[in-house]
Amino acid sequence: MSIEQIIQQGVSAAVKELYGVETAPEAIVPQATRKEFEGNLTVVVFPWVKAARKSPEAVAAEIGAWLVEHTEAVKSTNAVKGFLNIVIEPTYWNTVLKNIAATEHYGLTEATGDSPLVMVEYSSPNTNKPLHLGHVRNNLLGYSLAEILKACGNRVVKTNIVNDRGIHICKSMLAWQKWGNGITPEQAGKKGDHLIGDFYVLFDKHYKEEIAALMTAGKTEDEAKAEAPLILEARQMLRKWEAHDPEVRKLWKMMNEWVYAGFDATYKRMGVDFDKIYYESETYLEGKEKVLEGLEKGIMYRREDGSVWADLRSDGLDEKLLLRSDGTSVYMTQDIGTAKLRYRDYPIDKMVYVVGNEQNYHFQVLSLLLDKLGFEWGKDLVHFSYGMVELPEGKMKSREGTVVDADDLMEDMVAGAREVAAEAGRLDGLDPEDVDNIAEAVGLGALKYFLLKVDPRKNMTFNPKESIDFNGNTGPFIQYTYARICSALRKNEESGFKATDFSGAVPDDREIALIQLLGDMPGIIAEAGRTYSPALIANYAYDLAKAYNGFYHDHPILRETDAEKRSMRIELSRQTARCLKTATSLLGITVPPRM
Repeated sequence: MSIEQIIQQGVSAAVKELYGVETAPEAIVPQATRKEFEGNLTVVVFPWVKAARKSPEAVAAEIGAWLVEHTEAVKSTNAVKGFLNIVIEPTYWNTVLKNIAATEHYGLTEATGDSPLVMVEYSSPNTNKPLHLGHVRNNLLGYSLAEILKACGNRVVKTNIVNDRGIHICKSMLAWQKWGNGITPEQAGKKGDHLIGDFYVLFDKHYKEEIAALMTAGKTEDEAKAEAPLILEARQMLRKWEAHDPEVRKLWKMMNEWVYAGFDATYKRMGVDFDKIYYESETYLEGKEKVLEGLEKGIMYRREDGSVWADLRSDGLDEKLLLRSDGTSVYMTQDIGTAKLRYRDYPIDKMVYVVGNEQNYHFQVLSLLLDKLGFEWGKDLVHFSYGMVELPEGKMKSREGTVVDADDLMEDMVAGAREVAAEAGRLDGLDPEDVDNIAEAVGLGALKYFLLKVDPRKNMTFNPKESIDFNGNTGPFIQYTYARICSALRKNEESGFKATDFSGAVPDDREIALIQLLGDMPGIIAEAGRTYSPALIANYAYDLAKAYNGFYHDHPILRETDAEKRSMRIELSRQTARCLKTATSLLGITVPPRM
């Protein structure tokens, strides 16, 4: 039983005996005492003031006196208005530490066959370009969120929807046909997604030249964009694709396979994965079928031009186009089709879409439509809406080739980590393989932590130089703390020290604060799952690393001559390393044992 649970049960018993009030222990929420007051935990007593018919401070004093008399873990209390500050008996924290050490999979809840099945969709790339910095944030948020939900006892399915059809795909295909001279990724010495991305940029370059020429000839900009020969050819190619033209389909399949191989390599290095991948080319017709079914049931309506719409004005939204007058589908229709296939494949209890905040309205509409079409989870779907990420230099544009490529970014981060670590002398004496592994872990850890520590709802600026810093709120600082603990534990083992029972050791304030932080981890993970916030886990890991470094600076471990104190500090170090490893794993970050 945690110290919080002991206090919950004690306060529940106290108010029942003192005031005759039945209060469920879980309704009582102890909080960490503010630093300016004496105490470890604080309970708000206002809920019982009316029944007690006394001042808040008097109620707090009475409950505190009852706890001191009846609860072994409570040493003393003090009342500040309606707040009861509780001082835990110092040696009792050793029991807390032992309970943490004895708990298998501490902080994690195992899923059962009856646990909710949550599907998390993330990544959603287009097959006309490689993954970029925006995709990196999406993938890291989605993967971390899936791991956190799994840690909270859910069964989780990680999915990806690949946008592999449409005019943007045809642009890359047409450019390769015109200017590619049959080149392959092997011949170019490039990953397939990079090669196809080059042709997407090339299409845009020539398209802009045609627009400029038409405007010089007297066309308006809108007319020029619509009448440029290249865009007309791309639209013709899309029509052929939809008509299953064998040559167009063959080219499409070949180029997509190049891209998928490139994506797979990027995902692998990034450390993200999927249980199931869906393809838009396989879902858009399913969506069309579902919309026509809704039309028959009167959920949608058809306009005079043949287009199909949903009228959501009575739900506070607008009218939404679902099928164009020529019968082709829109993104909303494709999402409905994907939902249909997913629900067929998995008995989903909850669906979480990891998509940027520019799509907020889209998901409000999708939620309503899925609910009207009979999907049980539709009304409660979660749009994990996150802000955009930029570099200090500003925004990125795919068509102009100014995006920050994910592969280049990861390579630069690893190279930067190697350089910073070498300058600090952290790689001295290590063999080349260890150096490579550490640089990879630190570079990618810096990237992941920097992107995940920020409230996901906020726009952010990613600064690579700031992220690779072994001091401050960074991934490398947390990784180095873990490696420092591992080094201390190795040295302790090499010394031949035999651990003893440390029940009688009296931890000081800094040691108690560290144990209390360890005790907070299950609640932090649960809250991160409830609020869909990897940032809570990231900042908990930093707080824990910072607290340990303060403890380590002030408290000798290997030089401690008192066997009980040394045993307690070794266990405290061991459990801190364990909790750091658990927390960082939920962020997809590797913590190397040596740095």
